[in-house]
Amino acid sequence: MNQILVSEKLYITPELKRKKRMYKIDFFISIFLVCILFSYYIYAEYDKNKNEEISKEILSNLSFEDNVADDTTIKFANNAIVVILNSEDPFQVVYSEPVEDEDPVDNRQWRETSNGTRYYPIATINIPKIDCEYPIIDRTTDELLKISPCKFHGADPNQVGNFCIVGHNYRNDKFFSHVPELSIGDEIEITDRIGDTGTLTYKVYDKYVVDPEDTECTTQRTNGMKEITLITCTRDSKQRVIVKAREAE
Repeated sequence: MNQILVSEKLYITPELKRKKRMYKIDFFISIFLVCILFSYYIYAEYDKNKNEEISKEILSNLSFEDNVADDTTIKFANNAIVVILNSEDPFQVVYSEPVEDEDPVDNRQWRETSNGTRYYPIATINIPKIDCEYPIIDRTTDELLKISPCKFHGADPNQVGNFCIVGHNYRNDKFFSHVPELSIGDEIEITDRIGDTGTLTYKVYDKYVVDPEDTECTTQRTNGMKEITLITCTRDSKQRVIVKAREAE
C-alpha cells in the first residue's frame, strides 16, 4: 500500500502564523500590565506603611496639653464636608475645604506635612478589642487622612456632644480597617490632648451602614451626654460603617 507522507510545514498557513504572532504580542502585553499593577501595589503598600510610621511617631511623642462645640448636624446646603473613601484609589478623598481658625492656639503641638499643611493631634483613640491606637488629627483633609484618623465634625474630645472621627479602611490591620468588626458593648478609650478631661471610656451602643450622602450620624443632639461616632467605609467602599459609642457610666 502506498503511503503519502505530508510534511508538517504544509499545515502552517499564513493565517496560523499571524495568529501565533498575535498570541505572543498579547502575552508580552499581559506580562507588562501585570508588572505595572504589581509595582503600583508595592508602592501603595509602601506608602501606607510610611504613613503608619508617621502616625505612630506622633502617638509616641504626644504629651498632655492645656486648653482649648458644635451643636449641629452636617448639612449639605451649608458648607458641608463630604468624605468619600474610594476603593479603587484608597488615597483619594473628596471634601470641601474646611474653615480654619484665623487665630490658632499656638501652644498646641503643631506639625507640618511635606506639602506645608499644618495640623495638630487633639486626642488619641484606643480600641483594645481590635488593637487600634492612633492620634486623632484636628480636621479632615485628603492629605491628613493618609496620616491618621481625623476629626470629622462635632464636639471636642470628651466634651458634651458628638465627637465624630473618620478613618480609612485599608482592609488590613491599619487605621480603621477593623472598626466594622466592633460589637455592642465594646469599649473605646479617648484621651484628650488639648483639654483637661484626661481619658474617658465609651461603650458602643449602635452600629449600622449608611450611604455616603447620609450625615445624620453627625448630629449633636445627645441629650447632654458625651458621645463619639466612628466613620469608615465598607469593604467594597460603596457605603459607610457607623459605630456610635456613649460615655460609660
